[in-house]
Parts: sequence; structure tokens; C-alpha cells
Amino acid sequence: MSNTLLKIENLSRHFGGLAAVSELNFHVGEHEILGIIGPNGAGKTTAINLVSGVIRPSGGRVLFDGEDITGLLPHVLARKGLVRTFQSTTVYGSQTVYENAVRGAYLGLYPGFVAAFFNTRRARRLREDTARRVGELLDWLNLSEVAHLQAGSLPYGYQKTLGMVISLAAQPRIVMLDEPVAGLSAEEADHVRDTILKIRARGITVIVIDHNIRFMKGLCDRVMAMNQGHELTTGAPLDVLANPKVIEAYLGRGHAAAHRI
Repeated sequence: MSNTLLKIENLSRHFGGLAAVSELNFHVGEHEILGIIGPNGAGKTTAINLVSGVIRPSGGRVLFDGEDITGLLPHVLARKGLVRTFQSTTVYGSQTVYENAVRGAYLGLYPGFVAAFFNTRRARRLREDTARRVGELLDWLNLSEVAHLQAGSLPYGYQKTLGMVISLAAQPRIVMLDEPVAGLSAEEADHVRDTILKIRARGITVIVIDHNIRFMKGLCDRVMAMNQGHELTTGAPLDVLANPKVIEAYLGRGHAAAHRI
């Protein structure tokens, strides 16, 4: 079994009297793909927002490679190696594909205003290293031929892939993907699945949220099902999807005995 890279302990977030996430516990092993599923309002995106520093938890801890990173801001976490994407594409439509990818690279390392303004040796070296790394990523994910195009002109599936390139350019150890195949065709979803498997093959740990059960079954090593801010169960994808609690959460108690997802 792989070493635990991310550990969530009793993570909670309350909005007024509502517990969006309540005492959530889970872990992710190094080089693992962990899927998170659940009906709308289950707390999936809130959980990822808490881990990635988008919102602060009301209680609990987030441990990354043994370090307590609870409540750190997203740009600090990106420099430590933990980055995320969002449900909607987060590309700058008026910038080129290449410019968007470079923006992601500077999440991990930026020379500083003074070094950039005076074009110091360090700044020049960083630009050269960044250009090489971004070029390799675009080539690896088959975006080199469109690198000069404005990101907003790309089909939606390409924009989703570019969002992953932006995250990878920061040289993360963990990538968290929020609904990477939402709005995509089955063929486009298969391409995204293959891309994520290639990302894992590079030694990067992946956490992915999505409602596309076919996609998740074909991708994840383990799946955690959530409902109403709690973990229902965690395990192999087929075992989780056959769990009566999970079926009930999706279909309602009256259907749980007769249906499978």
C-alpha cells in the first residue's frame, strides 16, 4: 500500500446553523486516484474547497505529507505542491493557450517583482525553464498545435484539458479536479480519463469529483461516497456503487432495494 500523502481529520465547515461538511475523515495514498461521489449538496466541493484553502474550516485538520496545512491560502498550497481545478473552466479566454499554461507555472515559483522588472539572471533562467516545461506539457497533452490560439476559441473539451495543464505547470504532487468531464461527450470524457491516468503515471496523486459514474468506475483506485456532509463509505468503485447506503443517497430509500447505480 502506498504511503499516505494527504490525511483529513475531523474536517468540518458550518455556515450558520448548517453543517456543509461534518467531521469528515479520509486519506489519499501517494500516486493514488481517489474519487469523491455523492448527490448534489453532499458536500463534495466544499470538502475540496477546505482542503485547497479556498475556504477555512470550522474544525479539523488537513495534513499534507505530515505537515499541518489547515487554512493556508491556495497560492501557498500551490507552492507546496497541492493545486486544484474548478467546475467551470478557469482559462483566460483572451490569452493564448501557451500564456495560460505559463500563468500556471508561476503558481509554483515566481521570481518576484524586482527580479522580473530588472530582468536579472535568475528571472531569465526561470523564464527559460518555464518555457521548456510548458512546452513539454503542451506537447505531452497534445496541445502544441493550438498553443498560439486564444484559449476562448477552443472547444470546451480542449479548455478542460488546458485547465489541467495550468495545474500541472505548477509542478504539483497532488491535483484536485472538480467535475473535469461535466458537459463533455462520452468520447471527450474518455480522453480526459486517459489524460488523468497519464498524470498519475508521472507520479502525481489525483483527487477527482464527478457525477459521471461510468467515468469514475473506469478511472479511480478508490471511491469515497458522501451525503449531507458525511462519508457514507469508501472502497473499490464497484463495491461502493453497490452499497445500499450509496444507492439510497442517489435514488431514495424506496428504490434502494431494487436498483443499482
